[in-house]
Amino acid sequence: MPRLALFCVSLLVFGNALSGDSKAPAAGPTVKAALGLTPVQPAVPYERVPSEDEAKCQIVDLDQGDWAGWKVLREDGTVLRRFADTNGDKKVDLWSYFSNGVEVYRDVDADFNGKADQYRWLGTAGTRWGLDEDEDGTIDRWKQISAEEVSGEVIAALAAAASPRFVRLLISPEELDGLGLEAAQAERIATKVREARQDFADFAARQEKVGKTAEWVQFAAALPGIVPAGTDGLRGDLMVYENAVAMFDQADRQGQVLVGTLVKVGDAWRLVDLPQVVGEEMVVSRSSGFFFTPDALPSEMGGGSSGEAAQRRVAELEQIDRQLAEAEEAAAQAELNARRADVVEQLVKAAEGEEERQTWLQQLVDTVAAAVQSGTYPEGVQRLEQARDELASDDPALQSYIGFQIISSEYARRLRDSEPDAFPEIQEWYLEALSRFVDEHPAAPEAAQAMMQLALSKEFEAKDEDAIAWYRKVTTAFPGQAAGEKAAGAIRRLESVGQRIDLSGTTLEGKKLQLARLRGNPVVVHYWATWCEPCKQDMKVLRQLQARYQGAGLQIVGVNVDGRRADAEAYLQANPQPWPQLFDEGGLESSDLAIALGVQTLPTMLLLDDKGQVVRHNVQTVQLDREIGELVE
Repeated sequence: MPRLALFCVSLLVFGNALSGDSKAPAAGPTVKAALGLTPVQPAVPYERVPSEDEAKCQIVDLDQGDWAGWKVLREDGTVLRRFADTNGDKKVDLWSYFSNGVEVYRDVDADFNGKADQYRWLGTAGTRWGLDEDEDGTIDRWKQISAEEVSGEVIAALAAAASPRFVRLLISPEELDGLGLEAAQAERIATKVREARQDFADFAARQEKVGKTAEWVQFAAALPGIVPAGTDGLRGDLMVYENAVAMFDQADRQGQVLVGTLVKVGDAWRLVDLPQVVGEEMVVSRSSGFFFTPDALPSEMGGGSSGEAAQRRVAELEQIDRQLAEAEEAAAQAELNARRADVVEQLVKAAEGEEERQTWLQQLVDTVAAAVQSGTYPEGVQRLEQARDELASDDPALQSYIGFQIISSEYARRLRDSEPDAFPEIQEWYLEALSRFVDEHPAAPEAAQAMMQLALSKEFEAKDEDAIAWYRKVTTAFPGQAAGEKAAGAIRRLESVGQRIDLSGTTLEGKKLQLARLRGNPVVVHYWATWCEPCKQDMKVLRQLQARYQGAGLQIVGVNVDGRRADAEAYLQANPQPWPQLFDEGGLESSDLAIALGVQTLPTMLLLDDKGQVVRHNVQTVQLDREIGELVE
């Protein structure tokens, strides 16, 4: 067990007395024993060494200031572990774990009693710093944690139904008191915190959207804002996220959790309310917040002051959102979504400033579109058309934004509600609708998305010239923008046959790789992601082909476009592949590797000959055996 391992490593590493002024003991631990130690906290992304490679590693004395101890090095000199005595008492008080030579985690014995009481994630693993006051191996509170990591902890707490894991994310009474808020506001937040603390266990057990295998994917929120000192009695400026969202993946579904309001206290972000799990694969709407909503909605809504009326509407939204999170019947979901749209529309019409009006209108559009696409608001397309015609008639930018949402929502609705044999007809409607949209809104940001979809459809039809024509329209209309750069990459790929392509990057192991260095061998470039099942089937075929054409020097280069490095690393650890894997942050949408060749869909494979020239720019596995055979004849 982890605590026992920590105690054993203290005896192991510093069981021998230091002699004289020497920093290191006479004999160090064995490589096997040192590599056998594990972090106290689970799921640390540190580098593990296969047992057959342990003999290639070595133990060296630690030479780091006044610290004494050892480091474990890989064959190439990369640091794998570090065990240090930082206070000169000849006992280990710092256990460090590395990934690709970067320290990503450490267990710390801060009071030097032989037991770890602090746990820190570092480098590429994040910023969390947990304190274990009773030294039982469980984090009692977070000294440091980012907003992103708070959202990840919320997903983990829901997945495991772990109430203590959630509770330690909440703002404490002492921290809340330290803000100096006026009594009414402080009590409002304190009440929410108490309810969240009491209700989480029941809520986690009752909800069914976030399953045991759910994994955090992304944090989503608008920019954080500052509540200036003096507001509601605040003693100092307060940094706040309102309506933050945590996105998650699991085997059978994707989803989003409304984390709500987060406030920054010292180096840690804190929650102030219970999360909301809104419908499966549904984009979560903004709901009311604690700091930025009430005073920002001065409007005449009938009865009482405008601020009070707006606050009532916002409270009603909050109630509807909670009901939506629990509603299971389709009819109930549709009714609640319609009611929600009614309330937001009233807020749109009552808004005083244009910025406020657009904010509410965008929420109306986004939430209705999401409900249509998730199947929880069948009549939502008509509601979107009404919003476009009545609420955005004098705003071209909003007209195009809503128009594109209408097309996307109607397309999803038709696909969901129609028989499979209706797909060709639905696809024809979709492409015609996108073409009309581009004609009507050629300079709108949404036009770039529409043209990229139209180009991709031509790629599927193997009409490369038509696809290139659409991509060129994007590069012309949106130069220097993300869509324009990706379209340029797609043109480069479609025109690459007979040409050399310069693709380079960094592998998951941190090594530089250039296709140019593989010349002299045929090469398959395989774009893939862990969420792409056909990609995984391709890997099985690629392994067979690599073995079959080993004598011809066949090289394979994987290009992973997962949104998270950890997803790719976990998959490859369980399913190792005998070829390098390039990776770059940004995923399929915006990673440099995807943009370089304009890759929009997976799997995508290219075949290069021994001169580095592209033979096929979109080859399928069923074609590879024949194509490679012809190359090496």
